[in-house]
Formats: sequence, C-alpha cells, structure tokens
Amino acid sequence: MCTRYAIEKDLPEIKGIIDVVSRSRLTQKFIDTHARPLITHGEVSPTDIVPVIAPDSKGSRAVFPMQWGFTARDNKRTLFNARVETAGQKPTFREAWLSHRCIIPASYYYEWEHFKSPDGKVKTGDKFAIQPKGLTVTWLCGLYRIENGYPVFVILTKEPTPELAGIHDRMPLILPENMIDEWISPGSNPGEIIQKSLSDMIIEKCSE
Repeated sequence: MCTRYAIEKDLPEIKGIIDVVSRSRLTQKFIDTHARPLITHGEVSPTDIVPVIAPDSKGSRAVFPMQWGFTARDNKRTLFNARVETAGQKPTFREAWLSHRCIIPASYYYEWEHFKSPDGKVKTGDKFAIQPKGLTVTWLCGLYRIENGYPVFVILTKEPTPELAGIHDRMPLILPENMIDEWISPGSNPGEIIQKSLSDMIIEKCSE
C-alpha cells in the first residue's frame, strides 16, 4: 500500500510540472478554500494537495492540483489507494477506472516493513524509500474524480514483487514515462496498459 511518497522539486522532469501547477488558478482556489498549501517538495501524506498529470478538456496532457483521497460511499472514510485488480468493478472506482486516470509524479515512494510479532499482531518496522531501477522519477498511476468542485485522486496498487513482498503485501502501480499519455487517455484500455507496469525496484532503508 502507498500512503507516503516524496517530491524533489529540483529534478528536471518534476520542476517543469511544478512551474505549471504553481501558476494555476485552481491551485490558488484550493489554497483559499482549503487553507492548505500545494506540496511541491518533501514528503507527501494523504489529504495533501499535490501536482497531478491528467487530460484537459481537449484530451491533451495537463497538470492540475489535486487532493489525495476519495470520500468513501458511506461518507465516513477517506480512501487513498485502490486495488488494480478490482478498481474496474467497485462502484467507488469504476467510472474513474474507465475514463478518469491520472499520473502522480514522485521521486520515490515510502513503505514500512510489516511483520507479525510473536503474539501474532502485525507491526511496522523499518521505513524504506523505493523507486524504479535506473529512474529518478516514479510515475505513480492513479484515478481521479471531482468532489465538491475539486479534483481528488487515489493511487492504484498491485501485488508486490517477491523482493517487495518481504516488506509489504502491496506496491503502487508504476509506468514508464513513455506510457503517460496512453494511461491518461480516456479512450485507452487500462487493462492492457497495466501489463507494462514496472516491477524492478531499488530499495533503500531510510535512516529515520
């Protein structure tokens, strides 16, 4: 499961995205109404407002500020992740899966080791920073929708690789940069695109 990731604003690919979203009128509207800043550097947490890549009204790639989290159908919870295996069937995610897909730019994502203690309870251990091998940007796949006039998103997760399974039972869905336009296109088939997701990861233990 992915509930934390990091943005490094000085990376060339991310810097351009931040420059665009920082000038957005929607960003200022978010700040004015939510009394929260746009996160453009450092660790990102659920409910933060961040830059997200999605299609504009003409279907072209664009950058928008979005808040992390869908309101659940019972209105009592906020959902931050969606399972790629069931997103196309669940009412909460079905419409977004079909035509409202997005990419969340990150430098890497964080995961905490999960293990069972001798008493059988699941506990968390070391924190790890994870990103695709050979890349400096992690293009996280997500779904988005509009809630109360503002765009919100969730991050898609899938079964982990054997190496990552020792840390957690889920990992985010990540695509290569050249698949961004196809992923966000409302007319593309997400079931086919996910077959090209990245799995070869670099895993580093965080010092904190």
